[in-house]
Amino acid sequence: MNDLRVQTVDDDASIRDWQYVHNVIIPGDELSLDDVRTRTGRNLMEVVYVGDALVGCTTVRPPTMDNGATATVIVRVLPEHRRRGLGARLYERALGQARALDAEVIETVVLASNPDGLRFAERHGFIELERYLLREGDTVPWIDLRLS
Repeated sequence: MNDLRVQTVDDDASIRDWQYVHNVIIPGDELSLDDVRTRTGRNLMEVVYVGDALVGCTTVRPPTMDNGATATVIVRVLPEHRRRGLGARLYERALGQARALDAEVIETVVLASNPDGLRFAERHGFIELERYLLREGDTVPWIDLRLS
């Protein structure tokens, strides 16, 4: 994986790639291109490639006045690229970004239908805080976790 390439989400191509990864992994909460563009204004977002192949994306939601010193770190790796150490490398990168933003608390969020993501978070020291449904009629809960 020496040809790992990480790109900030800052143009139409990277916005489409980030959207694609998100929508594959979170099919019950599909985002439009405009939704993704809006998120780029408040979060650090990156897309990740190995060679020319899109393999994942990251999001770091920085601490704000509303959340105190809490940052949320999200790493998504497409299923066909998992179990190769890529998630760990991206997680360390995103964790470093969150800490550079003076985050004192690190959280993540995983959709319950993504058991790989939940196991990954737990293996990396996250503990479950709560499960909830975003909208009435949703059947798959989101899981908020905090780094212990």
